[in-house]
Amino acid sequence: MVELGYSLSSEEHRPNNLVQSARRAEEVGFTYALISDHFHPWTSKQGQSPFVWSVIGGIAQATSRLRLGTGVTCPIGRYHPAIVAQAAATSADMMPGRFFLGIGSGENLNEHITGEGWPPAELRLEMMAEAIEIIRSLWQGEEASFYGDYFTVENARIYTLPDKLPELMVAAAGQKATEVAAELGDGLIGTSPEKELIQTFQGAGGAGKPRYGQLTVCYAASELEAVKTTMEWWPTAGIKGALSQELPLPLHFEQAAQLVKEDDIKQAVVCGPDPQQHIQKIQEYADAGYTHVYVHQVGPDQESFFRFYQQNILPRFK
Repeated sequence: MVELGYSLSSEEHRPNNLVQSARRAEEVGFTYALISDHFHPWTSKQGQSPFVWSVIGGIAQATSRLRLGTGVTCPIGRYHPAIVAQAAATSADMMPGRFFLGIGSGENLNEHITGEGWPPAELRLEMMAEAIEIIRSLWQGEEASFYGDYFTVENARIYTLPDKLPELMVAAAGQKATEVAAELGDGLIGTSPEKELIQTFQGAGGAGKPRYGQLTVCYAASELEAVKTTMEWWPTAGIKGALSQELPLPLHFEQAAQLVKEDDIKQAVVCGPDPQQHIQKIQEYADAGYTHVYVHQVGPDQESFFRFYQQNILPRFK
């Protein structure tokens, strides 16, 4: 049976609201959550993008059972992998047995800000593999130096480590990234119910490892209202292809979103109050081979979503 979690959208909510939503997710029965790690929102309308590691500290104090992962952190651009290693270790120490690090190769939207350029996809995968090696090395708690093709670490040691190291999940969409996730990660993070992706992951060394899939929904009183809300707050759900990785500014996403139609949103997002539509989509992820599905509710109204899932959806997957 697939395990349901909640998606904390840092692009849409202020930090204290994210902390409150994490507490509500725990209260209504979600067992875990993933929180996005952005510098920019996708569009200016979303309007937020707090520093995720500060928010995690708040969630650590506001919850007692909820497991939490980053969904996802990019350790190859605005963050040096040594800093990610320290941040994740601190978070895991604050949430014993409840924190995991999710990493990916990032988006231009967030990573271009330091002015060091945006590498092509193949190079980003090589950088991510090197970053994983650095993170795991520093988590051993010994003084370490590293001189790689992309990163340097000199005489570094992480002193604050949890009793149990966090798992490291890797986000992937294409074949090469999925193979890297299978080889170097403790699990997979994906965004679509593609059976071929899961088969690639399992065949490349990921058999038996957890597989997290993100599902975007918009619960509202009617499908019409949900589509309207999604068009306002999350039109990027309808943008296809590699643009999400390549566009550098929220303005560019707003321009691309002008091409998105309501039918595009209906295909990409579960909209409305019909429990069967939500259940059916979750089941698609389960049938594709995901062990975990974490749900992103679009828009400001999170409380109605929590009540709806508590009453109609969560009991079906327990």
